[in-house]
Amino acid sequence: MSEELLVERDGHVVTWTINLPEVRNAISDVPVIDAIVDAVAQANADQSVRAVILTGAGSAFSAGGNVKAMQAGEGLFGGAAHDQRIGYRDGIQRIPRALYALEVPVVAAVNGPAVGAGCDLAMMCDLRIASTTAFFAESFVKLGIIPGDGGAWFLPRIIGPARAAEMALTGDRVDAATALDWGMVSQVVEPDELLGAARVLADRVAVNPPIAVRMAKKLLRESSQQTLDQLLEMSAALQGIAHQTHDHQEAVAAMLDKRAGVYRGR
Repeated sequence: MSEELLVERDGHVVTWTINLPEVRNAISDVPVIDAIVDAVAQANADQSVRAVILTGAGSAFSAGGNVKAMQAGEGLFGGAAHDQRIGYRDGIQRIPRALYALEVPVVAAVNGPAVGAGCDLAMMCDLRIASTTAFFAESFVKLGIIPGDGGAWFLPRIIGPARAAEMALTGDRVDAATALDWGMVSQVVEPDELLGAARVLADRVAVNPPIAVRMAKKLLRESSQQTLDQLLEMSAALQGIAHQTHDHQEAVAAMLDKRAGVYRGR
């Protein structure tokens, strides 16, 4: 287990906590990047994992980049333009690639500020719940840089191009109530209720047949890149697989018997 990312398992749900409160859970350094990528690989390999919750230790969800390292020109912020290009590609950009490939749904429990790459990290998740103390800021322009972690791809898909442009070009904060109104999050709760609410949502996902959930997530991801005909063809292929699963047969039987299904992921 990594010190930078705490991983806790409870039943079919895994909780990941970015554990760098001294730097407000910045995600630009190699150890935390490695930890997130490794956690994704472990979740994908473990068919008994059905949902993930992602949150931050302390008062922040994630401040994104480590600004002190940025000022010092350390890590991915060091070197000439070409070196920094490689640093981003082989560094923080590994996170969006990993989370995009995560097969199980992930719920972001946004416990505080989600700034810059931290805002984008929340947008990389499938579902988002915010504390009343949370805010979101696509604040790269405030530092004279751009969203180098894929935020320009994720954010417009969540809140639409106009609002994404407003956030990216002003760098202004969006509070939790506005985030709810914009569809950036699906719930806003009091701080002491956040993890409980995230767990309830994760359990609502995890109670369903896990193979179908993983395939449904894949379809949702692919829908942003494919034509209707392409997505329909993929849907037909995956549906054929789903109909052959034991869990499908159990789900149908449970519905007809008016009972809860017992799913084994096969």
